Formats: sequence, structure tokens, C-alpha cells
Amino acid sequence: MTAKPKRMDVLEAMDDLRLRTLAHMQRPLDRLIYLASTRDYNTGLYYHDGLAARFGEEAACEALAECHNEAMRELVTSSLEGLVGQMEGYMESARTRPTDFLGMWRGLEPYRVAVPVGTDPLAAGFLFSNFRVALAILDARRNVRPGLEPDASPRR
Repeated sequence: MTAKPKRMDVLEAMDDLRLRTLAHMQRPLDRLIYLASTRDYNTGLYYHDGLAARFGEEAACEALAECHNEAMRELVTSSLEGLVGQMEGYMESARTRPTDFLGMWRGLEPYRVAVPVGTDPLAAGFLFSNFRVALAILDARRNVRPGLEPDASPRR
């Protein structure tokens, strides 16, 4: 990355990203995870082919980072009930068994790498705590309503 992009380029890139890509993701959780996937974990820099081609790599990187921070702020200010609903929706869209999803999210804690670089440690810790509570709530709901999805195929 060389010269700093003009602020107007970054704002236009953000608008483009919101309209063309993020508008299809209704939940801040989905946006957070998607935007984290555009970040190189070795450098912390974001990349998106379409945005880079249209606005330049620097403007695209800054736009992705800012939208990632927005998704993080939305999640941190979500109610616990709202976060549970978002996780439930994300889990349903993952096309995996809820039992497997919940087990992986409890074990691997993928939400830890999904937060933007430079996130305030207190905000990150608060969100991580809420994720753990939301996972416990989702797990408890599954145990209360076991008939929703069997873990194994029924006997014939």
C-alpha cells in the first residue's frame, strides 16, 4: 500500500460495499464474519477484488475495515436476546447440524478471530462473554425442545 486514498474514495467504496454486498446480509453477525474473511490474518489488511478494481486497493481496504468496525459496534450494542436470534439465524444458514455448530463454536470460538484488529479489549471481552452466554442459551433451548432435529437417523 502506498499513498493514502482520498476520503471520498473510501466513502464511495463503503457505499458500494453496503449496496452490493452487505445489503444481502441482514444480520450484523453475518457481516462481521464475512468482513473478517476478507482480512489477511498475517497482515491485518483487507482485500476485495471488485472494490479494489473499482476504487483501488487502499480505498477498498479502508472501506472493508470501516464496515467491519460498524458490524462490531452493532453486535456490541445488541441485546443478548438479539445476539441469540442472530446466532440462531446464522446457525440455520450454516447448513450444518445445530449440535455440530454449537460444539464447534464452543470449542473453537471462531468469533475471537472475527473481531476487527484494534478493537477495544473491553468491548471484545464483553462480546465474547455474550457469545458464550448465547451459545449456552441455544444449547439449553435444544435440550428443552429435543424433537426439533434428531441427532441421528431414526431406526427403521
